[in-house]
Amino acid sequence: MPANRVLFMLCLVALISSVLLLYGYSNRQAPAIPIGKAVEIPAPLGLPPVPIPADNPPTKETIALGRRLYYDVRLSVDNTVSCSTCHMPGMGFTDNKRVSNGVGGKEGVRNAPTVLNAAYSSLQFWDGRAASLEQQAEGPVANPVEMAHSLHGVVQRLSHDPSYVTAFEQAFGPGPITYEKVEKCIASFERTLLSGDSAFDRYYYGHDPTAMTPAQIRGLDVFRDPKKGNCEICHTIGEKSALFTDNKFHNIGVGYVNGETNDKGRYVVTKNVQEMGGFRTPTLRNVEITSPYMHDGSLKDMKQVMDFYIGAGNSNPQLDKEIHSLDFLTRQERDDLQEFMKALDGTMPPNSGPPPLARN
Repeated sequence: MPANRVLFMLCLVALISSVLLLYGYSNRQAPAIPIGKAVEIPAPLGLPPVPIPADNPPTKETIALGRRLYYDVRLSVDNTVSCSTCHMPGMGFTDNKRVSNGVGGKEGVRNAPTVLNAAYSSLQFWDGRAASLEQQAEGPVANPVEMAHSLHGVVQRLSHDPSYVTAFEQAFGPGPITYEKVEKCIASFERTLLSGDSAFDRYYYGHDPTAMTPAQIRGLDVFRDPKKGNCEICHTIGEKSALFTDNKFHNIGVGYVNGETNDKGRYVVTKNVQEMGGFRTPTLRNVEITSPYMHDGSLKDMKQVMDFYIGAGNSNPQLDKEIHSLDFLTRQERDDLQEFMKALDGTMPPNSGPPPLARN
């Protein structure tokens, strides 16, 4: 190859490399890894070990920082909305509204699910569009009807607070604040929001025959019996632990009106028509304190939920094959099943409210 052509090619490669570097396509910043000593997040009775991603081991520093961020309204564009606005400790980490309100009082379109035990969800959000708690922490910030901010804007705002700069350096070592660090801290805090040790857990896993009432024990039998409630097929109970969700997506007909599904759910993510109107199975833990129910908050109490399932949901082309009428259940069985739901209220996680700094 002639020397002048070689020189031209070298110059072209150098130019392309410079452009890529300028726009961030090369020499990407290494992942942010917490520098502190990893701590164990103990699971209460009835729950399995907490899944922990290899690149985000929980530390005392990241959990504390995540707790602070969770309650900080500065994550929203107008300093009015925090994660806790829609996921409040006193309401089972929901807001007990049909749909939540974001900045300027804007209404969302879906009910705020509980953050309790979200560490065990293989996919996040009702439609599973986020693959992890870390990724989930990006969505509300940039959503125009929730926090209406930007990831870059949040980083800029936090970077002007010397106390945050110090806290992030203690958690990750020297370097600028990045949103990757923000979301990793929030996720680590949320992994501590565990609720178990319910009356059911003490009865079923703790082998205490007095932990549940006779009605609740009968309700458990209806819940598990394939020929009766058959609830366990989606709200699973394992040999050593129970999440009361299969972490899958099902169409039960909620939102199907006049021949059309008004929220396409999982289909929006997968484009699979068989998942039209499918939504993630919610956990039943603490169900008594996390009303209203369903992805659209359309059922206000457990009686309405019971009636909905007894009536086989709403028929539609993608209705889950396991949904069928339960009108054969006796009044006693229906009452017992509803009583069993009360046995699923568990203990609330410690150190989960606003930190002292967040109350100022």
